[in-house]
Amino acid sequence: MARLLLSCLLLFVSAQTVFSSGGVFELKIDSFTTSRGICSYKPQDCRIFFRVCLKHSQDVISPDPPCTYGTALTDIIQADSDSISQSAPIRVPLLFKWPGTFSLILEVWNAESSGVESTENQDNLISRLAARRQLTVGEDWSQDLHRGDQSELRFSYHVVCNEHYHGEACSSYCRPRNDTFGHYTCDAEGTRRCLDGWDGEYCTDPICAAGCSQVHGFCESPGECSCHQGWQGERCDECARHPGCLHGTCQQPWQCNCKEGWGGLYCDQDLNYCTNHRPCQNGASCTNTGQGSYTCTCRPGFSGKNCEIETNECDSNPCKNGGSCKDLVNDYSCACPQGFYGKNCEIIAMTCADGPCFNGGTCMENVGGGYSCRCPAGFTGSNCEKRIDRCSSNPCANGAKCVDVGSHAMCRCRPGFTGPHCETNIDDCASNPCRNAGTCVDGINDFTCTCTLGFTGKDCSVRSSPCDRFDCNNGGTCYTHFTGPVCECPRGFMGARCEYPRPTVPVNSHPALIAAVVLGLVTLTLLVCAAIHILRQLRRSQELRALSTSVKNDLETVNNRNAVIGGGGPNKGNLPGAPLSILKEKEAFLISGGQLKVSNKDAALVEKGSDNVAMFKNKMADCNLVKDEQHHSKNKFDFKKCEPSIIVPPLAFAKDSLYHPVFIIPEHMEQCVFATEV
Repeated sequence: MARLLLSCLLLFVSAQTVFSSGGVFELKIDSFTTSRGICSYKPQDCRIFFRVCLKHSQDVISPDPPCTYGTALTDIIQADSDSISQSAPIRVPLLFKWPGTFSLILEVWNAESSGVESTENQDNLISRLAARRQLTVGEDWSQDLHRGDQSELRFSYHVVCNEHYHGEACSSYCRPRNDTFGHYTCDAEGTRRCLDGWDGEYCTDPICAAGCSQVHGFCESPGECSCHQGWQGERCDECARHPGCLHGTCQQPWQCNCKEGWGGLYCDQDLNYCTNHRPCQNGASCTNTGQGSYTCTCRPGFSGKNCEIETNECDSNPCKNGGSCKDLVNDYSCACPQGFYGKNCEIIAMTCADGPCFNGGTCMENVGGGYSCRCPAGFTGSNCEKRIDRCSSNPCANGAKCVDVGSHAMCRCRPGFTGPHCETNIDDCASNPCRNAGTCVDGINDFTCTCTLGFTGKDCSVRSSPCDRFDCNNGGTCYTHFTGPVCECPRGFMGARCEYPRPTVPVNSHPALIAAVVLGLVTLTLLVCAAIHILRQLRRSQELRALSTSVKNDLETVNNRNAVIGGGGPNKGNLPGAPLSILKEKEAFLISGGQLKVSNKDAALVEKGSDNVAMFKNKMADCNLVKDEQHHSKNKFDFKKCEPSIIVPPLAFAKDSLYHPVFIIPEHMEQCVFATEV
């Protein structure tokens, strides 16, 4: 798609060059003189202009239009020689290829008094040149001279190509560029010359790196070599194996052809580990024992899984009597000192007569041959040739220096340590060096005092104040506290060192403060009202409880009162002096069996006197008889045989009396219900 757009764009540019100006014809007037004078009137005001007309080559040149290749006029200038020679060149843009041969018409005209360049009035024509010329494109000016009957005209002319136009006819358009649409320069003929690394008609094809595969590689910039999918390598000539392929090759992308000794889909199964890896070293023989496993049979003198470890026969110190051992392949050799020989230097060739014992050792002949040396203190070895170093065991501790003095080792302790082996750290706090209740911490040949508040120094002997090294900012005052220095800040500051200004309450926060106070007052008022209400309820409940107790006491007084049953007596209801019959009737009237209810339901009140009293007595006697019979027979009272209510005559109380008729009815009792009026 990009190549198509590029071709269309270049075609459009080529088409534009046909209709655009490829060059320009320039003509410069060098001088113009006439014997009859240029202007016949007022020579000081005489002004002229020149006209150039370019036509195709004609045998007979006609001055009449049209001008095939173009026409142009100069500006109106003064008729003096200086003005004419200094006038600007006449430029005629070329709209077609420059033909090389052309017809030139050059005219000199008088300017109208109005200052208009007009060629309509032939009377203003001063001189005319009509000639056929041949001219090649170039920067050099061609000189020409025209002599008329009464005039002489000298002029120069040339044809130059516009920018980016080239060739003999200025028809080849070539603009150097180095962008997406091309990378080239232009020569004098307008031919494109590609920049290094680019090729093609319009120099848009990059030249890839040398050797890059033209089939499997490509490049977007010169010198590159990018591979197509499935190919790799510096020149894109290697196929890419299947992902995960370990020991395989390929002839085409994504193949995995296993090498010898390998198998599996990804060639990751080792079928011949010994051949592929050769793990056994030092000439050992390898035996495959399964997939990925093997066994190495080592040569004498070697060991290890891969026979990589050479056995050092000298590790067992086979050489005796100070002989030096040299390791060989599966063997060793001993270099024996003088007087010894044999494989391990075990045979002694010397006797005590040879004086073999050194350092004052005593030689003794052995019964079986040879000798032995009894070494003095501090020496050892078969010939007492080795000095015993008592410092070799590093008996001194804590960096002490060991000195062998012959019979024993002596330790020179570092400062701060003592003991035979410098193992004891001297307690530097034993002398109580810390003053003023300071705490001593022992060190190595040193001590450290932790001073109490107000003291400092090595031994806490220097009195000091924590405020000496603690500055309070903004005028704060420092005080010594047991936890350390404390700053008392002035008004408007805060912080450990009074370094921060104290924030002020904004003015616009007063409404919020007022609202908070009002809300608090409202809440307090509600709480007071609730307390008053609760107190009133408590007082009312106490009053109701007192009233209930009073009513209960009144009822008990009424129920326990001496009721007088009869029509009138001297006591009329008063207990003292009551007749015995009346008291018996009262005892017969009181019924045990539980709580009684006060009710006036189902009671018939009779207001008449003695007859009613007699009727009442009879009914009560009947009821008692029935009760006794049923108590002995069924031990249950039958309410159907006993009338539910008993008419009790009134006691003739006044209507406004304190006591009113009440009826006492027992609950959940299997007895008759009695009603009475008190």
